[in-house]
Amino acid sequence: MTVGARDLEPARSARELYGTELRRQRQLAQLSLDRLSEVVNYSKTHLHGVETADRLPLPPISEKLDAAFGTGELFQGLWGVVKREHTPRRFDHCLELDARAARIQEFGASIVPGLLQTEAYMRALFRECNPGAGAEKIDGFVAARLSRQEVLNGDNSPNFWWILNEATVRQAVGGSAVMHEQLAALLPLVQTEHTTIQVVPFEVGASALMNGTFILLTLPDNSTTVYQEGAGSGEAFDDRETVMRQLRDYDRMKACALPPRGSAELIEAAMENFKLCEPPPT
Repeated sequence: MTVGARDLEPARSARELYGTELRRQRQLAQLSLDRLSEVVNYSKTHLHGVETADRLPLPPISEKLDAAFGTGELFQGLWGVVKREHTPRRFDHCLELDARAARIQEFGASIVPGLLQTEAYMRALFRECNPGAGAEKIDGFVAARLSRQEVLNGDNSPNFWWILNEATVRQAVGGSAVMHEQLAALLPLVQTEHTTIQVVPFEVGASALMNGTFILLTLPDNSTTVYQEGAGSGEAFDDRETVMRQLRDYDRMKACALPPRGSAELIEAAMENFKLCEPPPT
């Protein structure tokens, strides 16, 4: 059932707070939804959905609203709170470090790391991992993960290094079209000024990092935090002993992985197994 603007309760959720503030700022500016639609280049239907908390304010709408109303970074800040409602709380600290990191290194044992996922790929994962979840909840998870990818394109984007187990590019997630699109999205990032992707082939065998998600976040002061996540759990470590051990294991994994060119060739070979018959679902 659609929630009317008069029924919103800002204290109930960040989405309702966002919608309430949008309605307040729009009325202060004496703008109709039609006129605001022209200013920010979003449909009236979409703006109404955000204002009534029926739709998520996906980027870049917050930046456009702040520009339209002259509200500084008000809506961008509110969006930061909204997306946290759809992110596991155990990941909060990692998100904070993402925004400040000078270098991010990550290992993907069986799934493509979140920063590299296409929308169709992440939707397939969220549907599988959250059976019975409604469309709104899945949309929230997707929005939060997509917003995290903003770090890839920022003015002060960190240096990224991803190591993927071969299973990551071989395991079908979401069907052939989804996997073909996902693997194609990896190729431009295999080796750039700020990004490196390496693939560890199956013949390397077992490794110390193959049990789950593993992220190393290094800040400008050269301090490093390790974030490890398994099924339904995650924990951050910044003590010297743990960090040094994990850095050593990560360096060993780099030495075992294919170089970028060989990694690109393996990804391209994997793509041949996924026929692009139809567009991936959204």
